[in-house]
Amino acid sequence: MTEKNSSSSSHNTQISLLKGMFRSAYKLSLFTFICIVLLLGVYYLTAPQIEHEQREAMLKTFHKVLPPSLYNNTPLEDTLIINDTKQLALLGSKEPITIYRARLDHQPAGVIFQLVARNGYSSHITLLMGVLPNGTVSGVRVLNHRETPGLGDKIEERKDDWILNFAGRSLQVTTINNQLIANDPRWAVKKDGGEFDQFTGATITPRAVVAAVKKALLFVHQRGDALYE
Repeated sequence: MTEKNSSSSSHNTQISLLKGMFRSAYKLSLFTFICIVLLLGVYYLTAPQIEHEQREAMLKTFHKVLPPSLYNNTPLEDTLIINDTKQLALLGSKEPITIYRARLDHQPAGVIFQLVARNGYSSHITLLMGVLPNGTVSGVRVLNHRETPGLGDKIEERKDDWILNFAGRSLQVTTINNQLIANDPRWAVKKDGGEFDQFTGATITPRAVVAAVKKALLFVHQRGDALYE
C-alpha cells in the first residue's frame, strides 16, 4: 500500500512539474508574442517618419552640391543606375552607383552622384558630387572618411573651405582613337604641378580627392547626354 501511494505521489509530482513547465512556456511564448506585436506596431508607426527624415537629410546634402534653385523636379525619383565596370572604375566603385538627375522644366539641369577616392591616407574617401550639363562642377562634399584628425580631415567643409574650390571648375578632354581622355594638368595638387592646394603635412589626402573628382568628370564627359536619357 505504501509503495502504491509513493508511486502515485511521484506520478502526480511529475504531472505537476509538466504542467508548470507548460504554463511557463505558454507565458514566455505569450510575452514574446506581445513584444513582437508591440515592436512591429512601433516600427510601422515610426517607419514613415524615419523615411521622411532620411529623405530630407539626403535632399539637404544634395542642395550643397547642386543649388535647388537650378531644378524643379525631384532627383530622388529620377535616377539612373550605373553597372558598367569600366565606368564604375572611374567613380572608384565596385558596386552599382545611382545617378540622381536634376531637371528644370524637364530639361537637364545637372546630376548628383557618389564617388570614392580609393587612395586616401587612411582609407577610402566617399564623396558626393554635383555636375552641370556643360560639365562644370557645381559642388563636392565629403560623406565619409577616416583621414588623420587635424591634417587630412581638412577635406571636411566644417574644418576648412578647401573642398569648396571644386565648384565652377571643368575638365579639358581630348579624343584619342575615338576615346575621350582627360588632358588637363590643372587637375592636380600644386606639389604635382596642378592648381589645388595641398595641406601642410598631408598631401596624400587632397591628391586622392582631386584625382577622384577628375576621374568622375571624365565619366560625365564620356556618358554625355546619355546621363539624362
